Amino acid sequence: MAKRSAGILLYRLRGGGIEVLLVHPGGPFWKAKDAGAWSIPKGEYDEGDDALEAARREYAEELGIAPGIGAMLPLGEVKLASGKIVMAWALEGDCDAGAARSNSFSMEWPPRSGKMQEFPEVDQAAWFSIAEAREKMHPAQGEFLDRLTSRVRKA
Repeated sequence: MAKRSAGILLYRLRGGGIEVLLVHPGGPFWKAKDAGAWSIPKGEYDEGDDALEAARREYAEELGIAPGIGAMLPLGEVKLASGKIVMAWALEGDCDAGAARSNSFSMEWPPRSGKMQEFPEVDQAAWFSIAEAREKMHPAQGEFLDRLTSRVRKA
């Protein structure tokens, strides 16, 4: 069975356009990667778990703040090249991206050194225009941007 993740795409309206909040993964593997590395705040959940609750939990863990209260706009699912399925919701809101504080994880680093080190799950959060977000985020997640812009323009 494919792994599943759920996340929240926070967005705000600025200067006649839409900006979205993305996160950059922490840890040594992602340190020098930028284009294609950013993502919506998301995380895995187990079969039988409530996907929206998982999305709220992961948002809070990766940013250090709970998502705001408001109508969650379903953006559906996308399938990554790895086979993982990501489900997302959009939420209109705002936050100070520079104040984001992620939870951390441990891993052996450097490899085969026997030394465990702690790294933040997310090392940076930032607001991007839709065009900038397309360049920064994982390509398969770009579908969420299409769905968001389509729905916001209709509203």
